[in-house]
Amino acid sequence: MTSYQIIDSPLGDILLRGQDGALTGLFFVGQKYYPADVRQLPAAPAADSRLFEQASEEMDAYFAGSLQAFTVPIRFGGSAFQQDIWQALCAIEFGDTTTYGQLAARLGLPSGHARAVGGAVGRNPLSVIVPCHRVLGASGDLTGYAGGVDRKRALLKLEGVASAHALPVVRQAMLAFG
Repeated sequence: MTSYQIIDSPLGDILLRGQDGALTGLFFVGQKYYPADVRQLPAAPAADSRLFEQASEEMDAYFAGSLQAFTVPIRFGGSAFQQDIWQALCAIEFGDTTTYGQLAARLGLPSGHARAVGGAVGRNPLSVIVPCHRVLGASGDLTGYAGGVDRKRALLKLEGVASAHALPVVRQAMLAFG
């Protein structure tokens, strides 16, 4: 059974989705690709309650600047291609960035596949934990983020990203979110 819980964060409410003791979703409330099946938030089974508690504690520590790597158990759905992309996102270290084209190249895909990679990155169901916010456009621009580009900027700022292209935009984001 799938269960849900909403937690708060400095960047707005976050919906956690869990099943059988693994986190299957972390979405900013109202973001693009927000789960359509969420209507009511029934009480979570015990395994998912512990999972949600761990996820909430880790998110709090991340936003406080004291956590760089998540340990909460996660499980992906999606196509094999999407899962390959999401696994590759997990290899992008805290404070590092890459581009869609570089991500495609790392996976052995031709550079023309950057758009397909971007589509899979955009549908990442585990925002922040699976760090899709660390992927930039070819010129270093902060291109789309399902949770909103302002949140992407704020997350990169939190991680200390200081690339020549991203830094001025990142500073603006923190003004928007305090």
